[in-house]
Amino acid sequence: MSRQDTLWAWTATAQAEAVRSGKTSAVELIDSHLERIAEVNPQMNAVTQLLAEQAREAAARTDRRRASGEDLGPLAGVPFTVKETTAIEGVPTTLGATRFRNLVAPADAPPVARLRAAGAIPIGHSNMPTLVLAGMHTRSELFGDTLNPWDRTRTPGGTSGGDGVAVATGMAALGLGNDSGGSVRIPASFCGVAGLKPTTGRFPADHRVLGPADPGLASQLLVTDGPLARSVDDLRLAYETLAGTDPRDPRAVPVPLYGEPLPGPFKVAVVADPGGHGVHPTVRAAVFAAADALRDAGYDVREVADVPRLDEALEAYGRITVTEFAPAWPAVRQLLGDGGDRYIQMAMEKTPPVSAAELIELTGTWLGIRRSWAEFLDEYPLVLGPVFTEPPVEPGLESHDGAGRERVAGAMRLCSVTSFVGVPAVAVPTGVDDGLPSGVQVIGRAFREDLCLAAGREIEARLGTLTPIDPRL
Repeated sequence: MSRQDTLWAWTATAQAEAVRSGKTSAVELIDSHLERIAEVNPQMNAVTQLLAEQAREAAARTDRRRASGEDLGPLAGVPFTVKETTAIEGVPTTLGATRFRNLVAPADAPPVARLRAAGAIPIGHSNMPTLVLAGMHTRSELFGDTLNPWDRTRTPGGTSGGDGVAVATGMAALGLGNDSGGSVRIPASFCGVAGLKPTTGRFPADHRVLGPADPGLASQLLVTDGPLARSVDDLRLAYETLAGTDPRDPRAVPVPLYGEPLPGPFKVAVVADPGGHGVHPTVRAAVFAAADALRDAGYDVREVADVPRLDEALEAYGRITVTEFAPAWPAVRQLLGDGGDRYIQMAMEKTPPVSAAELIELTGTWLGIRRSWAEFLDEYPLVLGPVFTEPPVEPGLESHDGAGRERVAGAMRLCSVTSFVGVPAVAVPTGVDDGLPSGVQVIGRAFREDLCLAAGREIEARLGTLTPIDPRL
């Protein structure tokens, strides 16, 4: 059987169509992925808790429903991984920490429930940095390191790195991660797949894993769940499934999935070096290759000097998050395992907490920066730029020392600022340079994920897809 005929290598869209039509059964589809996991996960360490029997049972129910003539959902039978931050009913939500290895979830988190309702099947939890705090590299106290399938000497990114690797290598058609400064987009870019960070409030979520208390304001507004996939069309399917309201999340708003068409050709702002702090030549080339693809598709592509208030936004982001997190740090630090505290400790030393009065002032700065971006995006409905201003770096660089941390934080700066502003972004691959995947992100107006996805699809149509791949170790 050729690679093209192997079920795990198909797109999520093709998998769901095959199950709905009866071309293949959901059980066959799940078994194909379980075989792929058995083949490559021992090398990659991306899937942490395999749900083989639960997935087979869910697939059998799907097949019985189809046999009885029921209509199946748009993601019928499609397997997906779920980051260790996000609850799957009856399965521990460990956050990669030994302390929480038995923290069994009483119910699915809203995005898991939505994907299930569309017919998708969770096939396993996926690895991440311990408590999402140990760094960008996907290494957890409980499960160890996840490897980049393109080159084991480079990180797969994070913090949704397990999902990026699982999707890139065909262990799952979709991954469910989350992003507060690049945690979906960076592993997507480093692993050669696509990823979506939605607008704040687009997808319902409930991140109360450790108890009934909700997180503080920064965590409420910065963290968004988001899908990873091997094609932009698959991202679109996941987007349509995950969007909407839920009583567990009063932040989620009932905004239409697709906005009014814009008169075209509308302008795309190209920013290859956000903030003017430097960009690697291969990353710059990826941005301009994507710009050429959009120009060819009929967009009005224009290189601009910069995005609004980048350095000011990064400083405010750091001060707000550190101040909110500082009271819990002494206790949380004990949960991170050997060396897992280095990344956050360096941040605390660089950016000490501010006073209550300063924090209130910073919340005003936050709104002002969002306003500046809204005005910028009113002129340029889309922005094209790098996900990370370097090729994939070595594992754990950000935790080695202060210079490594600053290098990584600087390279992800466009991800950080767009999370701070709350606007949507789609990461899409552009090719392979020196054996490593390259990619860009398309950023849009609030609640215009549809524009980002449409542009991402045009880039993909001209520059191609890179995965699934066999591990290159």
